[in-house]
Amino acid sequence: MTVQAGKWDRVNTRGGISMDMYMTLTIVPLALWLVWALVALSRKAFVVFAVLAVTGALWGWFAFTAYSPIFMGPLLIVAAVALGSTVRIVKEYERGVLLRLGRLKALMGPGFNLVIPFGVDTVRKVDLRTLTIDVPKQEIITKDNVPALVDAVVYFNVFDPILAVTKVFDYVKSTSLLAQTILRSVLGGHDLDELLAKRNELNAVLKDLLDVATDPWGIKVTAVEVKAIEIPETMKRAMARQAEAERERRAKIIAADGEFQASEQLAKAAAVIATQPNAIQLRQLQTLAEIAIEKNSTIVFPLPMEIMRWFDSQKGK
Repeated sequence: MTVQAGKWDRVNTRGGISMDMYMTLTIVPLALWLVWALVALSRKAFVVFAVLAVTGALWGWFAFTAYSPIFMGPLLIVAAVALGSTVRIVKEYERGVLLRLGRLKALMGPGFNLVIPFGVDTVRKVDLRTLTIDVPKQEIITKDNVPALVDAVVYFNVFDPILAVTKVFDYVKSTSLLAQTILRSVLGGHDLDELLAKRNELNAVLKDLLDVATDPWGIKVTAVEVKAIEIPETMKRAMARQAEAERERRAKIIAADGEFQASEQLAKAAAVIATQPNAIQLRQLQTLAEIAIEKNSTIVFPLPMEIMRWFDSQKGK
């Protein structure tokens, strides 16, 4: 027994739809919608709760007044998509910047977050971990007119996600380009010897300048390391010759200094021996004993200079 169209059918039908299918297409989505609204209310997402409440009421009204599955199927799909788009999962090392109708609304923490679907809320996730930028090789001319290729590594992290999203379009690319500019300007104002000998001081200068420049973007530069400095082969050979000459100069100076110190000690020894005439004879005997140890067949006997002077005096007579 049936009644007018739009009323419940006594034979468990409604507009050609069985009661089980009708319950699936209406009651189950409404129950899920209600649970979702309660979750939004528990997380104090009042705007999301209001949107879910209004859309749920409209869905319920339409579901209880519709007859054909032609309308129910698409509405069920729209409801499932809407419920799924209200969820945003933010990882522990991330933060989400919430924009509502294009305006900054809030900063979302890690975990389960609800947003308004259908493009009303948009979320930009920002990674807070330390990022690494490999600065491409930059060709510079040092202060002493030496061409060189220099590359570096930049370590940085985001300390303010809101500034990183609202103040710069792409903070990673912008930081890389700024690092290239600062690298050329700073290293180009130093001599080649300073680049090679004062690398730690230059790294600290680069880090401070880059940190100050990226601070308005919410970027904290933790370190800048110059990896390598490449110079032409002709300059390498010239530096090698210079280093070799410098080593030879040091070797000659050390040898001359040794001779000078030895002469001073010999002069002092001669002065001591001159006060004791028998000391020279003892020195000669010690020398003979040292020569005999080597088992030499020839022994050179030192002749005292006093004998030669005596012979010279006798020759004159």
